[in-house]
Amino acid sequence: MFERPQSGERAILIHASSVGLPDKSEREEFAELAISAGALVAGDLISSRKRPDPRYFIGKGKLEELKTLVRENRAELVISCASLSPSQERNLERELNCRVLDRAGLILDIFAQRARSFEGKLQVELAQLQHMATRLVRGWTHLERQKGGIGLRGPGETQLETDRRLINARIRQLNERLKAVDARRSMNRRNRLRAEIPTVALVGYTNAGKSTLFNALTDAGVYVKDQLFATLDPTIRRLDLPEGEHVLLADTVGFIRDLPHELVAAFKSTLQEAREADLILHLIDASDPNRWQRVRQVNSVLKQLDADQVPQIRVYNKIDKLDRGARMTNNRPGAGRSLRLSAVTGEGLPQLRDAIVNRLRQKTTQCSVHLQSAQGRQRAKLFELGAVLSERVLEDGSWSLNLRMAEKDLRRFLKRENLNTELLEPAPILATAATAASE
Repeated sequence: MFERPQSGERAILIHASSVGLPDKSEREEFAELAISAGALVAGDLISSRKRPDPRYFIGKGKLEELKTLVRENRAELVISCASLSPSQERNLERELNCRVLDRAGLILDIFAQRARSFEGKLQVELAQLQHMATRLVRGWTHLERQKGGIGLRGPGETQLETDRRLINARIRQLNERLKAVDARRSMNRRNRLRAEIPTVALVGYTNAGKSTLFNALTDAGVYVKDQLFATLDPTIRRLDLPEGEHVLLADTVGFIRDLPHELVAAFKSTLQEAREADLILHLIDASDPNRWQRVRQVNSVLKQLDADQVPQIRVYNKIDKLDRGARMTNNRPGAGRSLRLSAVTGEGLPQLRDAIVNRLRQKTTQCSVHLQSAQGRQRAKLFELGAVLSERVLEDGSWSLNLRMAEKDLRRFLKRENLNTELLEPAPILATAATAASE
């Protein structure tokens, strides 16, 4: 049985695809990922195959070529850009006699290196264990009940079964701890909502300059480095805006193409800041020739998080690399839709602050709702959300409530409680909710 080496960073990269040859930008990004993880790239192999081989993903000819590369470069690690099944990983390891990782495993390793906060470490460990649970490899067998014979019978549980049981127990423990962390985050969000403090979330493709912009706006001193996933742990700071207004700015983890599902699930509570935000600043690297592809990939992850309906301002960063000036474009008077800036030089930051103010002012609505006496639960929910400005009890025992809340929160509340959507009129109105009272 092959024993996995405990160390080794000399790596061979496999750029394999079933839909034609991988383009140059994809290969470069994958190489950057490997370097970010600390690998020393000793060589690479490009393969295109319409139907992946069920045993090795690559064909037998490419497998022999890969063996030669590993042997000549004394590689201790092979990393595949394509997702490998657990059996394909094990088969390649046996043939190559070195460790094999796929893209998901590589990203998980980077996250494990960069996580600093207690919550971040829990989330990364959970994602790793969920990924590892399907990839257990027998490392030793001296306690297994496999051989039979006097003195050779084990305790009745193979080492793989022991590992699997321990992993499942740890996953349950981590989920319980993360539930507690998520409850604290939810309480903090409710407190911010009651205090009427808007939240703005910074999202974008990894290495687009989110942490640099975050520091430029808030002087937070967040770690910044020109590499993929330089920072993972979310940070929230107060951002002062013109006319004495202020918001909370949340720096979130960077997105990337084919982000492992385990990470999206594990980081859901952290990424919840994007879903619950009043406004999203979608940061885009203006100097990236593949920026439109990156935009689609970020929007795809936001859709997975149910954050695609949150209002966005597209912020094109790094104009200093293009020798362009700051500029704002509007889709209607006073509504900043997108702008160009440089987080390094500070050019365009005042326009960004103005755009945030204008956009947030549009998304707060004030209205009135008439609730029947049987709708006490809905009334209590509105008070819990801190949305009630004033209340008047009518002669029949019903309530007339004057509300002020973010439009997205009002939409979500109306949908969840099946209330009349006429409440979304921007001017103060009296709308009935008789449809919900009859249910």
